[in-house]
Amino acid sequence: MEARPPKLMVVGRRGAGKSSLVNAIVGEQVAAVGSVLAQTGALQWYAYATARGELRLLDTRGLGDSSRPEAANFRSALAEIAAALNREAPDSLLFLCKAKEVDSRIGEDVDNLVEIRRLVRRRHGYEPPVVAVVTQVDELDPKRVEPPYDDPVKQGNIALAVAAVETALSQRGIAFARVVPVSAYAELRDGERVYDNYWNVDRLVEYLIDGLPQSAQLQLARLSRQRAVQERLARRLTGAAATLSAGIGAVPIPLADIFPITGLQIGLITAIAYLSGREASRATAREFLVALGANVGAAFALREGARALAKVVFPGGGSAISGAVAFAGTWGVGEAATAYFIQGRSIREAKRLLRRRRRQTPPPPAGG
Repeated sequence: MEARPPKLMVVGRRGAGKSSLVNAIVGEQVAAVGSVLAQTGALQWYAYATARGELRLLDTRGLGDSSRPEAANFRSALAEIAAALNREAPDSLLFLCKAKEVDSRIGEDVDNLVEIRRLVRRRHGYEPPVVAVVTQVDELDPKRVEPPYDDPVKQGNIALAVAAVETALSQRGIAFARVVPVSAYAELRDGERVYDNYWNVDRLVEYLIDGLPQSAQLQLARLSRQRAVQERLARRLTGAAATLSAGIGAVPIPLADIFPITGLQIGLITAIAYLSGREASRATAREFLVALGANVGAAFALREGARALAKVVFPGGGSAISGAVAFAGTWGVGEAATAYFIQGRSIREAKRLLRRRRRQTPPPPAGG
């Protein structure tokens, strides 16, 4: 349950759509978007805070920004970039390239990216993963096509832009970077989003989460408001908790595992509730368990008694049975919590899901 803000460093030229992308990732208008003038000021770590959490961002400033001629060139800004990296290290690098400009000095931009990774390695001892983003794919022909961009000509142009960035990265030794095409344009009225053509932002968030430390994964998934992303991480948490429950349940001591497994399940519910945007507290988890109903509580007591008896009557084999039951029970609790908190299903539906999952053989834990 340890969670901290994810820390991303953004590298890209002016006009690549950095602010729009940040807003799309967070799901709120937290970064100013400039239609004409560049919006990024001095190079520093910015904290974009919402009610759901915080995203920390180090923007290298759009290259070619005439508002600060002394730092518009990467080489002249290198000392400033190094100082910012000395203070704090990014978890991942976001390399942005405008879809219609993938053939415009991209080699120079990737060289800058290589230099930044070298600076991080020298100061912090690791090279941050790279997620390359081909932005503004909505501008590719034919422009009239709206997301999900099913038009074959549009898809072909997107694929060409992605391939150009992949080639530029691999030629300079960054062969394992993910390249994700996105559109993140949105229109606001009185602070409310009245139109957007968001596309592939959920996939981008998934790739970012994969490259983040575990302590930052939960926060980004919560911030993003992307249900598919949250469900995927909830399944991973459920698989991990169920596997731990199986190990605890297999301990050959009757009744010794009841409280640890109950605590683990409460922790799992708390994590999934937090992931959905709720306040993280054990009280929330207890309220959910109570809402599942007295029958579930009675069934839990009977099941725990049966597991304890199995350990006495069937030494060895009883522990295996107990571990399997503990796995299924915890998996069911996680599935029910995901349905209620993230999918927005009713408590009655969550109850039914819990009962059904406990009668089934659960799938193996999700690994990615």
